[in-house]
Amino acid sequence: MLKKLFGKKSEEEQIVAPVNGKVVSLDEVDDPVFSQRMMGDGVAVEPTDGKVVSPVSGEIVQLFPTNHAVGIKTKSGVEVLVHIGLETVSMEGEGFEGHVKTGDKVQAGDELITFDMNLVKEKAKSTITPVVITNFDDIVDSFTPSYSDGADAGQSTIVTLQTK
Repeated sequence: MLKKLFGKKSEEEQIVAPVNGKVVSLDEVDDPVFSQRMMGDGVAVEPTDGKVVSPVSGEIVQLFPTNHAVGIKTKSGVEVLVHIGLETVSMEGEGFEGHVKTGDKVQAGDELITFDMNLVKEKAKSTITPVVITNFDDIVDSFTPSYSDGADAGQSTIVTLQTK
């Protein structure tokens, strides 16, 4: 109650597709860390190409050394993780190129990472790309995913949420 009287006011956030592709439920991700929402809630995208853009405007808070995942924090405090593929950390960065660094400010749609889709298909478990709100329980009041067969990277809204 004090937060409502004196704290930040609730804000609506839109998360757009970080890659072109089909937007599906985290339930369809063949990895319990994501499907059981151990890292937070969100959606996943089955990518059709290897270009990853920022799903939100904010600051890069983490770019994994292997360039297979990136974390962005929005102005309202929502922390979004984009994790390219499953078991891609074992590729040790092969086929991934980061285009941002920790501390960079980005706008939704800005290029973050490019990856070799065929190499990921060959060497990793899957190309499916979870998009997870890692501080979900602390910040999200309402959450509406938008599943689709053809989301456009940087354009199509895949999640609308209301912060607490």
